[in-house]
Amino acid sequence: MANVKVPKLPTIRRLPTYLYKLSEMRKAGISIVATPELARYMNLGEIVIRKDLAITGVTGQPGVGYKVKELIDAIKSYLNWDNASEAVLVGAGSLGSALLGYEGFEEYGLKIIAAFDVNPEKIGTEIHGRSVFDIDRLEELVGRLQVRMGIICVPATYAQDVADAMVAGGIKGIWNFANVSLKVPDDVVVQREVIAGGLAVLSVKMNRKFADEEQQE
Repeated sequence: MANVKVPKLPTIRRLPTYLYKLSEMRKAGISIVATPELARYMNLGEIVIRKDLAITGVTGQPGVGYKVKELIDAIKSYLNWDNASEAVLVGAGSLGSALLGYEGFEEYGLKIIAAFDVNPEKIGTEIHGRSVFDIDRLEELVGRLQVRMGIICVPATYAQDVADAMVAGGIKGIWNFANVSLKVPDDVVVQREVIAGGLAVLSVKMNRKFADEEQQE
C-alpha cells in the first residue's frame, strides 16, 4: 500500500460535522451562517473555523458569513461526496449489520450495494435491504459489479484473506474495521478504523477531568 499523505487530516475529519450542521440549517431555511455560530457549534476558535473551511476554496464575506448552500456544495466536492461511490461489505455480524442499516451513508456519497458472510443462516437473506452472498463469491461479484470500495467487518484473523479477495476483484479502497494492518498493493488505499481509539481518548479525558476536579476540592 502506498503511503498516501493527506494534508490537514484533523480538518478533514471535522468536515462531516460541518456538513451535518450546514445541512440542518439549510433544511431550516437558513441561507447564511456566521463564523461565530460555527465556532460555538464546533467548540473551536473562529480562526480554526476559517482555516478549516478555507481548504474547500470557499471564503466567507467579512461581517456577513458564509452562504450555506455554497459551503455545503464545496465540502461535498472536496470530499468527493458529490459523486456516489458503491461499496460492498464483508462480515454481516453486529457491526456489519449496523453499518448496513445506517441510512446516513448515502448523504455522504456512499452506497453499500451488497454484503458477504460465511454464516449459512445469513447467506441468501437480506439485511436492511441488501442481499447477503457467500464470501466465496466476493471476488467474482466485485469484478462483475465493478465496485471499487470495500468495507471489512470481520475478525482480525480473517481480514487479510478478505482484503486479498477484494483486491483480486478490483477493489481500490478498503475501509477496515478489523484491528489489524493489511498488506495490499501500492495502488490500493486502506483506511483503518480502531473503534477502541475513540474510547481511549474518552477515558483519558474523563480521568484528567476527574483528577482536576479532585485537586480543586
